[in-house]
Amino acid sequence: MDNLRRFETINDYNAFNNAETRHPLVNVIDLSKADPRQASGMYFGFYTVFLKEVKCGDLRYGRHTYDYQEGTLVFIAPGQVVSVDSPGLTYQPKGYALVFHPDLLHGTALGRHIGDYTFFGYQSNEALHLSERERKIVLDCFAKIEYELEHAVDKHSKRLIASNIELLLNYCVRFYDRQFITRDTVIKGTLERLGALLGSYFGSDKPKTIGLPSVAWCAGELNLSPKYFGDLVKKETGQSAQEYIQARVIEVAKEKIFDPGKTVNEIAYELGFKYPQHFSRFFKERVGHSPNEYRMLHDN
Repeated sequence: MDNLRRFETINDYNAFNNAETRHPLVNVIDLSKADPRQASGMYFGFYTVFLKEVKCGDLRYGRHTYDYQEGTLVFIAPGQVVSVDSPGLTYQPKGYALVFHPDLLHGTALGRHIGDYTFFGYQSNEALHLSERERKIVLDCFAKIEYELEHAVDKHSKRLIASNIELLLNYCVRFYDRQFITRDTVIKGTLERLGALLGSYFGSDKPKTIGLPSVAWCAGELNLSPKYFGDLVKKETGQSAQEYIQARVIEVAKEKIFDPGKTVNEIAYELGFKYPQHFSRFFKERVGHSPNEYRMLHDN
């Protein structure tokens, strides 16, 4: 990526935004104090939570622009690269950024389950849109972290800062649950598209050439990140995305088994299984009968 800015440390990002380094592993940055900037790719070596307060200089991950308005949270995990859409124009960033290095989390409760916060793996059109009340809660969490940063580091600092970050992230889990509910029409539309996608997939030669559809493949076809896609399916159906796709495989398999002109081996290959025995084991684990037993039971 051209003009890639790399931020390996918190101090690197503080300097870029005219912010004081009050702790080497964490900071809350007022972006309005940063100098005006132009679009560039940015690599982050730490966790970043942006509270965007202006629709300008839109963050982009890969091919897609983050779906945010004023008062929106964007989450970036260590190792991600984002770019900014601002075609040749200089813009003034506004809002706040909470940045914390993975080293801060070592030995803390948050460090043991930071991977549970799947929204750090979300990509495009998946940002968290906040109500005014939710925005105030986020700012209150930022203020609690700032309170600790304004005091000298002592033996309590790390635990209190990590606890307040964890509190913020737990609120964000609740807010995302609310967003999934309020965007129910969008979610149902996505599931309908998923159903059509899988129907088209199994009606083509793709299973023979590509194999069974993966969660990542389905998410990519729907322009969603795998983690957001997985959370969406789970919240709507109670099944993981993998379980949902496998259930569809079973449905198609049952339809094919009723065709007396197809052998079990042929059905296995048509579904994308490399080996027929894998299909037979997969089918029996989920249906309770082997493909041949199922065919005999329903052969009237």
